[in-house]
Amino acid sequence: MKDIQFVYFDIDDTLLDHKTAQEHALVDVYNRFQDQFGDIDLSTVQQIYHTHNVALWKQYALGEIDRPFLQEQRFLRLVQELDIHSAPHQEIGSYYMKQYAEHWTYCEGAYETFTHIADQYPVGVLTNGFTEVQHAKLARFNELRDRLAATVISEEVGYMKPHPELFKHASAKAETAPQHILYIGDSYTSDIEGGLNAGWNVIWYKPQATNIPNGVDHITTLSELKDRL
Repeated sequence: MKDIQFVYFDIDDTLLDHKTAQEHALVDVYNRFQDQFGDIDLSTVQQIYHTHNVALWKQYALGEIDRPFLQEQRFLRLVQELDIHSAPHQEIGSYYMKQYAEHWTYCEGAYETFTHIADQYPVGVLTNGFTEVQHAKLARFNELRDRLAATVISEEVGYMKPHPELFKHASAKAETAPQHILYIGDSYTSDIEGGLNAGWNVIWYKPQATNIPNGVDHITTLSELKDRL
């Protein structure tokens, strides 16, 4: 890969393991509110939560709902579908966010790869997600934050990936022309399509190398980036 002058990383499930933190937080919620969940099994709780959470995030990305609605509805809909109306959905939501933060960890090989690339190129992060949560992650992992030349969080800009205005803003913040930017992310729609449409170079981080569209550069481990750059 030639003539790269700036490297952006996604945060969730690229540098930091969002999925694992999310699942552990749901286990904590299940255990904490066991009296309310009763004989409902954990897998059912997880499946229903994810169904509603994914749908709400899609609506949020399209601007159809706002953040407070998303945060409340994902747990309100969970308890409604499970028919456990006595469960305090707002308390569950607050406890979930608290426990989610307790389980943040690096994705495998992320720190070593990030450091290796940051020694060679200016680096930044480009992420969707709630502003204070993403800033809290960077504060927790300040060895990442302190190396960043640009931090772009969708909620602060007013557009979510894959919106072209967000990528345009990120290019300007990096002070780099689109064709000289490389972006690494795990979401095909948000990261890869968004980056390609912005004229960036992209690499799809996809541990399971299946259903890769023709011509899309991808890696199954982050350590592979060391050989690409």
